[in-house]
Amino acid sequence: MQRRQFLKCITAAGVLSSLGLIGCAQSGSRPPQQAYVIGGGRRAQHRFVAQALNMDGSLRYELPLPARGHGITVHPNLPLAVCHARRPGQFMCLFNHVNGELLQLYSADTNRHFYGHGAFSADGRTLFTTEGVSQTSQGVIGVYHVSEQGLTKINEFTDFGIGPHEIRLMPNGNLVVGVGGVHTQGRAPLNLATMAPSLTYLDAQTGHILEQAHLSDPKLSIRHLAITQAGEVFTGQQYRGEPDDYPPLIVHHKPGQALRPLGGDTLDWARFNHYIASIAVTDTLIAATSPPGNCYGLWHRDSGELIRISPLPDASGAAADNGQIWLSSGQGGISQLDSSGREQRFYSQYQWDNHWALIDA
Repeated sequence: MQRRQFLKCITAAGVLSSLGLIGCAQSGSRPPQQAYVIGGGRRAQHRFVAQALNMDGSLRYELPLPARGHGITVHPNLPLAVCHARRPGQFMCLFNHVNGELLQLYSADTNRHFYGHGAFSADGRTLFTTEGVSQTSQGVIGVYHVSEQGLTKINEFTDFGIGPHEIRLMPNGNLVVGVGGVHTQGRAPLNLATMAPSLTYLDAQTGHILEQAHLSDPKLSIRHLAITQAGEVFTGQQYRGEPDDYPPLIVHHKPGQALRPLGGDTLDWARFNHYIASIAVTDTLIAATSPPGNCYGLWHRDSGELIRISPLPDASGAAADNGQIWLSSGQGGISQLDSSGREQRFYSQYQWDNHWALIDA
């Protein structure tokens, strides 16, 4: 089902209700191939899953997880994906993202935990994950070989900082990491007075630091990333400073240059409640979600000017494809933004966690 058919279907069915996508889900037989979204999800009694939703509104599958999932990493060539445990997590779930078949449940090494994100190399032979030493939160990039036997750890990169979070592959094949700078016990921060966050670029072959960029306020913990085809990086922060201070939470970076905040005044940034979850970028737009702010923001890609902040309860995942942006909600809301930022919103019965991925079959 193409997106225009999908949007026509959900509009005709009148799905702006809490009853789910019943009208679309019951209309005719399901096409053999169609786009779908995958991400972490929640069920009753604190039961967690990785789930996929077809673009006709039906549930494609759900895969039980041992605990709460976080980021989703999709293989560039094969129907494989990894659901990473929420920090400080203890598992990675490798699965077939077409049918939800579990392929491997990988447990964290002794005295290690996962931070919730990963990135495949361009050829798909290597998976890079953000990890930490449990006692110190010292940052580790786990390097895993991908084979028919699953994931096998073959190396680690270290000595770049504390608390790495999201990692992404750059167009040139190297890596960029949002290093949060926070040492935690469980999820409790222990070093707020000495935080040292950074945006760190690493050589994917050696792990050597190529560049590190820093914000002027060290209480801005760099967490989430979006990368353009030209190699520009947008970073989302979580603020660990004074409760009544509201600094910009998203910055733009070109390697070799300074970090540049996106537009918005103090009251605008206050709407995000010190927290950015997911970022998506197209040729014209930047979108970012805030679960505690119950909203998402939209900016012009070229100028960085704020377009609007819109309410979206428990706003969570963000994904971009073919000039469109898809946003999810922990309460089931889904928003589709076209290239000009116009929004179509509908609801499903399935709750989403902070991140998701769009599979354009």
